[in-house]
Amino acid sequence: MKNLALLWWMLALAGALHSQTTSFNVELEEVSMPAFPALQSFVEGHHGGKWLLIGGRTEGLHRRQPFAAFDPDFNNTSIYVVDLNSGQAWSKPLAGLPSELSAQLSSSNMQFRQRDSVLYITGGYGYSPVAQEWITHPRLTAIHLPGLINAVVNGGEITPHFHSLTDERVRVTGGYLGLLGDEFYLVAGQNFEGRYNPMGPSHGPGFFQAYTNAIKKFRIADNGGTPAISDYTETVDTANLHRRDYNLVPQVFPDGEAGFTAFSGVFQYNADLPWLNTVDIRSSGYTVNNDFQQFLNQYHTAHVPMYSAFLNEMHTVFFGGISRYFFNAAGVLTDDPEVPFVKTISLVTRHGDGAMEEVKLGDMPALLGAGAAFLPAEALPLLPNGVLDFDALADGQVLGFVAGGIESTLPNVLFLNGDNLSAASNRLFRVVIRKSATPVVDINGERYFGLKLFPNPGGNKLTVNFSVPLSEEVQLTVTDAAGRTVKQEKRQVDNGEYEWYFDVSDWVPGSYFVELKNTRYRTQQSYIKGQ
Repeated sequence: MKNLALLWWMLALAGALHSQTTSFNVELEEVSMPAFPALQSFVEGHHGGKWLLIGGRTEGLHRRQPFAAFDPDFNNTSIYVVDLNSGQAWSKPLAGLPSELSAQLSSSNMQFRQRDSVLYITGGYGYSPVAQEWITHPRLTAIHLPGLINAVVNGGEITPHFHSLTDERVRVTGGYLGLLGDEFYLVAGQNFEGRYNPMGPSHGPGFFQAYTNAIKKFRIADNGGTPAISDYTETVDTANLHRRDYNLVPQVFPDGEAGFTAFSGVFQYNADLPWLNTVDIRSSGYTVNNDFQQFLNQYHTAHVPMYSAFLNEMHTVFFGGISRYFFNAAGVLTDDPEVPFVKTISLVTRHGDGAMEEVKLGDMPALLGAGAAFLPAEALPLLPNGVLDFDALADGQVLGFVAGGIESTLPNVLFLNGDNLSAASNRLFRVVIRKSATPVVDINGERYFGLKLFPNPGGNKLTVNFSVPLSEEVQLTVTDAAGRTVKQEKRQVDNGEYEWYFDVSDWVPGSYFVELKNTRYRTQQSYIKGQ
């Protein structure tokens, strides 16, 4: 691929992690590929070094006026195949497929998951020429990727490579479809029927909206013909699973079990604002985590999960999108209840003790990321559930690409009038990991400091946890974003683990750096003081 324009952003993570035992950076390199389609909220599958892209929209954020919202003229009615290595792309129209199937495949916010060489798709929202209405599709579709990719590239017949059925249980949009072992998890989302109207369901043309509030678990039997759903169970929690347009990310939990975490999403019952808590999902059930609040990257966006078995740390990196909270130019965490487009790139780490921490890594080059996808590179070291094996990643290894999504000209555009305020993007960013030496020092097999701050982001109380293998004097220094010292003290400590407690209620909300050092070693970690 010819790199006609290169743009590098170093997103330094030094000092930002919970214990300083995983120091790494990620770099973004913008890669020019004019043939890549401009799409957002689409479906992707891969086979043989090529990516298949289906559905989504060819415009930016939907308009607020019901007559203009989700205009079918901006449905993606083509099937795309792209080769990120050669820069080539091929396309073929959906025309010719059965009408109900083509209507689903041109919708947006479908749920999807690939198993081996078959891509499974459920639901999706958009205009249906068959129903002559905007609907959420009650359909499960299986796509044979090798055959369809070959047909698109070589101009063959596409119909034989689709198998679909109608099932009301999968009438969902804005949720996620996960795969754990041989069981699929259709998590959260909604059924939306009619035209979008920000004034509510009883205004104008009106609409019907019902969140699933559910984790739907099932198996898909597939012998190459029409797939069948079996062993279906449904768990409903109207208080905690009432969310959509979020990120469901494969995880490895501290006990080694694989599962998922449902991050943030919208909307709360008492306000049109994102959730701040998260939900952990295992094969045995789910747990709501109210001990952690996700302030950054709250809508569906490109993300990449990585797990270090050596350190028992689960990392999830989020790239841009939409969020209620962001850092302003002065480095202060800012609350915008209009929930704007943001540039933020953030990291959420789950540590071996189960504590979760969120830090900002850097910024996208523009207001990008909402409805984007992360397309993993080939031959990556993967764990069985698709999480990247962090320990096996080499320094400088390409992780994949942040692709497509919405690019906005301003943070808040929904209630502005104009035709060019946001657009579907065809920009590609190669993601590279940069590993570096850890500032944590081992002495006789014991780690020095292992600094932990919690809760982080926090409120009025801060706990500083660390350990030392020797008796000595330790100095703690806290500086604000401008480099001013706001806290400093020295204490004599003996060999062991310590927790120091601080009242930070008088600290101004924003970013701080906590440094711990003795006469030979030092470590530093960022801390976010919330409102």
